Amino acid sequence: MTENIGYLAPYLILAVAGLLLVLAEAFYQGKGKDHSALSGLAVAGALSATVASIVCYVYVGDKTFPVLGDMFVALTALMMPAHQREHDWQIGEAYGILLLSASGMVMLAHAGSLVTVFLGVETMSIGVYVMTAMRRHSRRGNEAAMKYFLIGAFATGFLMYGMALLYGASGTLSLTKMTAAIASTSNPGLVIAGAFLLVVAFGFKIAAVPFHMWAPDAYEGAPTPVTAFMAAAVKAGAIAAMIRVFGTALGGDLVPYGALGWASPFVVIAAITITIGNISAVRQDNIKRMLAYSSISHAGVLLVGLCAMGLGSPTGASSIVYYLIAYSLTTMGAFAVVAFVGSRGRERLLVDDWAGLGGQHGGAALAMTICLLSLGGMPPTGGFFGKFYIFKSAMDVYDGQLLWLVVIGIINSAISIYYYLRIVTAMYFREANQPFVPTRSAGLVFVIALCPIVVLELGIMPGWWLKLIGG
Repeated sequence: MTENIGYLAPYLILAVAGLLLVLAEAFYQGKGKDHSALSGLAVAGALSATVASIVCYVYVGDKTFPVLGDMFVALTALMMPAHQREHDWQIGEAYGILLLSASGMVMLAHAGSLVTVFLGVETMSIGVYVMTAMRRHSRRGNEAAMKYFLIGAFATGFLMYGMALLYGASGTLSLTKMTAAIASTSNPGLVIAGAFLLVVAFGFKIAAVPFHMWAPDAYEGAPTPVTAFMAAAVKAGAIAAMIRVFGTALGGDLVPYGALGWASPFVVIAAITITIGNISAVRQDNIKRMLAYSSISHAGVLLVGLCAMGLGSPTGASSIVYYLIAYSLTTMGAFAVVAFVGSRGRERLLVDDWAGLGGQHGGAALAMTICLLSLGGMPPTGGFFGKFYIFKSAMDVYDGQLLWLVVIGIINSAISIYYYLRIVTAMYFREANQPFVPTRSAGLVFVIALCPIVVLELGIMPGWWLKLIGG
C-alpha cells in the first residue's frame, strides 16, 4: 500500500496543483494581470513533485526517474511570465494546464498497462494542444494548434486500434504479462498489425519522418516557452512511453526481430528521420523552424537507441535516458535564449536578426553557443556523449546489424554543424542592425544560465550521470 502511494505521489501533486491553478485564475487579482505569482505556485508544485519523485526513486525503487519531467515543468514555468507580459498573452490557466500536461508524463513513466499508457499520452497531448493556441490573437498560433490537434487526434486512432489488436492477441493489458502471452499467442498476425500501428502512432507523437509535418508549424506558432516544453518534455514523455511499450510489452527474443518485427520499420524510419530532419534544417532561416527540424533529427537518433534496445544491446535503455537528459536541457536552454532575445516589437526569429548579439549580450550568446554545440554533438558537451552512447549501444547489437545506421547518424551529425554554426557566425561575426531590446526576468535569466552549465557538466562528468541512471 505504501509503495502504491509512493508511485502516485508525483502524479497527484501535479494534478491537484494544476487544477488549483486553473481555478485560481478565476479569482486572481494580480496587478495588471501579471501572473508571476501563479508562476511561483507552478514552480512550487513542480518542485514538490520533484521531491516526491526523488523519494520514489530512492526508497520505493522506481527506476524511471520522472524527476526530470518535473524539472522541465519548473523551467518552463520560470520562462513564461516575462514572455507573457512582453507578447501580450497573459493567461493564468497556462500554468495549470502545464502541470496537468506534466501529470500525464508522470503517468507514462509509471505505466504498467496499455490503458495507463493511453491515458498518459492523451493527458499530456491535450494540454499541449491548448497551450499552443494560448496567443489567441495570433493567426499563426491558431493555425499551428489546429494542425497539431487534428494530426494528434489522427495518431490517437492508430494508438487505440493498435492497443486493441495487441489485447486481442494476448488477452491482457498488463505490459509485463504481455511478452509471455504474445510468445504463445495463436494470432501472430494481430501482434504484427498491432505493433505496426503503434509504430505509426508513436511516430506522430515524436515527429518522426514521415509523420513530422505538424512539428515546424507547431514549434513556430506556439509561444516560445510552450515550444520549449513541447520539444523537451513532451518528446521525453513520448520516448518514456515507447520504452515501456516496445521495451517491456513487445520486447523479448521474438517480437522485435525479423522482417515483420517492430525494429525493422523503426530502423528505416530512424535513418530517414535523421537525414530529412538535417537536410530540411539546412534550408531554414527561421530559428524556431530550424530547431523544429533539428528536433526531428534528434528523434531519429533516439529511435536508433530504441532499436538497439529492442535488438538486445545491454546499454540501449540507459543510453536513451542519458541522451534525453542532454537533449532536453539543451533544447530548453536554446529556446530560453530565443525567448530572451525577442521583444514585442520584434521577436527576432530569423538568423539575420541575431547579428551582433555577442557584442551586446555576451552571456546570452555564450549560452546559445553552448546549446548549439551540444545539439551538434560537439565535445565537451552532453550532446557529444549522448550521441556517443547511443551509437555505441547500436554497435553492440549482434553481428553489426545497426552499423550502417550508425554511419548515417555520424554523417548527419557533421551536416548539422553547418546550420548550427550559421547562428553562431551571425552572433559573433556580423554587426547588429539595431540595438537588442531583450525580454528580461530573473526566471528567464536563471534558465539561460542553468541549462548550459548542466549541459557542460553532462559532458565533463558523464560517468556520474550514467551511474545515476543505471548505465
